Amino acid sequence: MKKRVKNNNRSTKNKTDDFDHVVDAAFKLVDERGWKKLLLKDIAEETNLSLSELCKIVSSKSAILIEFQNRTDVHVIDSVSLEGSSYRDRLFEVLMCRFDIFQPYRNPIKKIITEFGCDPLTALLHGPQLFKSMALMLETAGINSSGIKGILRVKGLTFIYIHTLSIWLNDNSPDLSETMASLDRNLTNAERLIVRLGPSKK
Repeated sequence: MKKRVKNNNRSTKNKTDDFDHVVDAAFKLVDERGWKKLLLKDIAEETNLSLSELCKIVSSKSAILIEFQNRTDVHVIDSVSLEGSSYRDRLFEVLMCRFDIFQPYRNPIKKIITEFGCDPLTALLHGPQLFKSMALMLETAGINSSGIKGILRVKGLTFIYIHTLSIWLNDNSPDLSETMASLDRNLTNAERLIVRLGPSKK
């Protein structure tokens, strides 16, 4: 057996780079063998890390998905420029930015979602994270996500996001035109619920 050579310079690496490396490896393996059969030790081997080194970056498979969503949220917040646009246009830009970030990982994400559909418990565990992300997307667009009305907005945007996600998973157009058209329709249909439930500003 080939002895693993430890990298003494790992302590100087940026933690974001470490995590991105783990995500790339994990999604590559998901594309090859699916999510349920994937083990942390498989990801460790793919990234040339020991299992203990990997666990210092991510503690579990679920943690990979949760942290990926967290970093996606931050990336969207840092990337979009929304001043001067309407609430509806802001939501459109925010959600399309998410799909742009997801684009390199579409095949493994599709496999994960398909497996979640057969595993309600796993899907349920990630439900709160999805609501948290959608609340942040509303706040990014300048729409209040707190209180009873905020909860309704979060649920409405979550429904829109999930429906549009199902279109994105099979959108082979070069500019994601099918995804954009679906999102535009969905936002138009739900605009009253999301934007007009009382004052939107904080």
